[in-house]
Amino acid sequence: MDNILNDKGLNLGDFNYSPNKRSKIRAVVDFIWEMVKVTIISLAIILPIRYFLIQPFYVKGASMEPNFYDHEYLIIDEISYRFSDPGRGDIVVFKYPKDPSQYFIKRVVGLPGEKIEIKEGLVFIDGQTLREDYLTDDILTQLPLGGYGEVVLAEGEYFLLGDNRSQSLDSRTFGPVARDFIIGRTWLRGWPFHRLTVFNAPTYNF
Repeated sequence: MDNILNDKGLNLGDFNYSPNKRSKIRAVVDFIWEMVKVTIISLAIILPIRYFLIQPFYVKGASMEPNFYDHEYLIIDEISYRFSDPGRGDIVVFKYPKDPSQYFIKRVVGLPGEKIEIKEGLVFIDGQTLREDYLTDDILTQLPLGGYGEVVLAEGEYFLLGDNRSQSLDSRTFGPVARDFIIGRTWLRGWPFHRLTVFNAPTYNF
């Protein structure tokens, strides 16, 4: 059939899409729409997990050696502390009390209401020696007193220490940490792969 020209000289045949051409365009549109839906659904799932359940944390410094090293990549569990309080031995990420824009990682040693004392390289809880099997002997012997005497923790206060006591800025320097500053507990070490670990709080025997 000959193409027909309208009064403006346009070839009307140029605007007659074949069924095959229309189906290709529809397929492209459907594909784009499916990608948009997948992206929206993924964000709806990932963003709440990222901001309310778990988040990544990057270790900087030597304050938690030998249990955590510089540049290790951790996953922090934020959901548990919405239903329970930190426990002794938990490795927590918290806002630095003197500059809340900074985040630290330390271990919970003292709980609300307890009397904490550090002397002769040992930590005492209510007068009893705290056995910390996760610390090496050389770290225990190097634990500086730092002039830190007895302190009774108030409600909602926690005493936090680094595992590498001679290289740690912790509660011996800035004091007890309020519950509201604690973001979450260390759940998983994801990097390096050969040190992949899921963490649970240690058991203490006074």
